[in-house]
Amino acid sequence: MANVWSSNVSFKDGELHLSGISARTLARDFGTPSFFLDENDFRDRATAWRTALTDSFGENAGTVYYAAKAFICVEVARWVAESGIGLDVCTGGELAVALAAGFPPEKIEVHGNNKSVVEIERAVEVGVGVIVIDSLFEIDRVAQAARAHGRRQRVLLRLTPGIEAHTHEFIATAHEDVKFGFSIASGAAWQAVLAVREQPNLELRGFHSHIGSQILTMDAFGIAADRLISLLGKYRDEFGQQLPELDLGGGYGISYLPSDEPLLPTVVLPALFDAVQSSCATYDLDLPRVSIEPGRAIVGPAMFTLYEVGTTKEVALESGATRNYISVDGGMSDNIRSSLYDAEYTAVIANRVSDSAVTAARVVGKHCETGDIVIRDIALPADVVPGDLLAVPATGAYGRSMASNYNHVPRPPVIAVINGKARAILRRETEADLLGLDV
Repeated sequence: MANVWSSNVSFKDGELHLSGISARTLARDFGTPSFFLDENDFRDRATAWRTALTDSFGENAGTVYYAAKAFICVEVARWVAESGIGLDVCTGGELAVALAAGFPPEKIEVHGNNKSVVEIERAVEVGVGVIVIDSLFEIDRVAQAARAHGRRQRVLLRLTPGIEAHTHEFIATAHEDVKFGFSIASGAAWQAVLAVREQPNLELRGFHSHIGSQILTMDAFGIAADRLISLLGKYRDEFGQQLPELDLGGGYGISYLPSDEPLLPTVVLPALFDAVQSSCATYDLDLPRVSIEPGRAIVGPAMFTLYEVGTTKEVALESGATRNYISVDGGMSDNIRSSLYDAEYTAVIANRVSDSAVTAARVVGKHCETGDIVIRDIALPADVVPGDLLAVPATGAYGRSMASNYNHVPRPPVIAVINGKARAILRRETEADLLGLDV
């Protein structure tokens, strides 16, 4: 199971340790449920993606953008800046976190299919590096904001290349029937190109695509790149100059289960370079500056969630078999992905070794929903009892980011651990926080 844990997780006498600190100590000092973030692992992954992009593309290496939507807070934004990579934000709130961290605005990319006028104006005002335009309405809005601030704003057009990536329907973002981007096949992309060219306060730098999330093969990325590059060729043929940039997005899969083979930067970037180089040769184009967005692949494996077992219950199934329902002190309020995307996870008893035989189990939360399931099917030791600690790996992406206060449950803290020391970088919410918005 080594591939599902961050690099500084180890097991001693059956107990999980992070950077030398035991699970029982972490639970005692910070409570459960809590998210534990391996800081060195996060930084190493960010550096690995930046290095692989540079090694593969050389002088044509663009920017590695960390996707704030995966998980962001002020401290993590600082780590991202210190790692020498950029930041992709898609709301005014994410931009506010970046600015509070002192993140360089010129290394920020702004996404979103429905950016408000206020969000656009703020992005232009602070001088973000690039805005990814997602609709014809945004072309006018960004241009108006740029005029108001006396700027010529750099923009990319988000395109839908018509790729059906092998992922869940709700996280596939590049086939035609989605809310994101301009379709290449329908001609909407070219219409957007012409509309941007009519705006003197906009500088069209190139194209962007994002074909989905948790993708574990490279085939679709090459096809998407070719379709964007073909449009670069059309632009060159029509206007006599080549657009200089492509952002080929992300969606690189990580290991949620021991059987998963993640897409590593040393595999992704050489393959992406070969695909881009081949397509550029086909259309007789110079190699553009290529950027990527591996948000989940940086933070996802760097974090795990620690729960305490509250109850167990043996349930008889229609088949005559039984299933052990293991209820923990969190659930869909700290990990909605299992309910929303049918996402699969694994778990271990984190506080002790067990010699008991394994049995069919289901890890569930404390919320008043039948669908409040953390792990639908898992084999765990039959002797799991109240008070045991369960650790679920690979929860860095979207766990805390998509967390809610359903049933008025306070959201868990995020604890950064490095070199044998642990500290809260997002504190646990309190009941006072929950009541603080009541008028």
